[in-house]
Amino acid sequence: MTTNKTLRVCVQGHRYYKSSDCPTCPVCEGERKPESGWLSRLSSPARSALEHEGITTLQKLSSFSEREILKLHGMGPASLPKLREALQEEGLSFRQ
Repeated sequence: MTTNKTLRVCVQGHRYYKSSDCPTCPVCEGERKPESGWLSRLSSPARSALEHEGITTLQKLSSFSEREILKLHGMGPASLPKLREALQEEGLSFRQ
């Protein structure tokens, strides 16, 4: 299977290749990654998925079930252990 990647340029002028319709610039995403905190543990797609839903605190995250979080576009099963650990560190957990 061949993947056709197209050259794109973001509004900041970064040049990158993408094979999907996703407009996110990987350079810009890397630059906005937090240096610390629980969101810094996640990949850019997983972090963006949570931010898109307004989930920017562990308290807010704890109001969702694991199943609901996995349904978010960009969230994969590899992120769940990191999220569970962050919640546990604050005495929280996913909603059952």
